[in-house]
Amino acid sequence: MAGADDDPFVGADCDPAPLFVSAPYALRLKPVEAAVWHPLPMYGGPMDYKLELVSVPVSDVDAAKAFYTEKAGFNADHDHRVSDDMRFVQLTPPGSACSIAIGRGMGGGEPGSVQGLQLVVDDADAAHAELSARGVEVSDVQDFPWGRFVFFSDPDGNGWAVQQIPAR
Repeated sequence: MAGADDDPFVGADCDPAPLFVSAPYALRLKPVEAAVWHPLPMYGGPMDYKLELVSVPVSDVDAAKAFYTEKAGFNADHDHRVSDDMRFVQLTPPGSACSIAIGRGMGGGEPGSVQGLQLVVDDADAAHAELSARGVEVSDVQDFPWGRFVFFSDPDGNGWAVQQIPAR
C-alpha cells in the first residue's frame, strides 16, 4: 500500500470543480511531480476522448447515402429531416465505432473536400474484391512499409484509404 510519501495528493483539499490542476493545487505536489499533469483523484484518471462521428460534406444526400450503403457497405444508422433545410444522415462502416455524418444544412466544408478518411481491415485484397464487386471504383492494392492499401472516393470526391496494417 502506498504511503503518504508516495501520494502527491495527500493533505490536498480536493475541490471537484477544477478539471485541470490549478497553480495553488500544483504547488502542493512534490517538486518532481509538479510539472506532470495529474488527474484529480475523484475523477479516477484521464478522460477518454473517443472519435465517434466525422462530418463528410456531400452535394446530393440521397446519392451519397446510396453510395455509402449500397456500394461501400456502410450501415444507415439514422436519417432525420429536421426541416426542409436540414437533414442529418449517420452512416457507419461495418465493425467501426466511428460513423460519418452527411446531410444538408449542417455546415462544414465543400463537397469533396475531405481527404484521408481511413478504414482499417484485416485483408486489403478481400476489401478490394468486395468493394469492386459492389461497384466501387477502387485502386489496385498498393504495398507500403506501413501497410497495404486500396483507395476510393465517393461521388463528390471525398477520399478514402482502406489499410491492412502489417503484422507486428
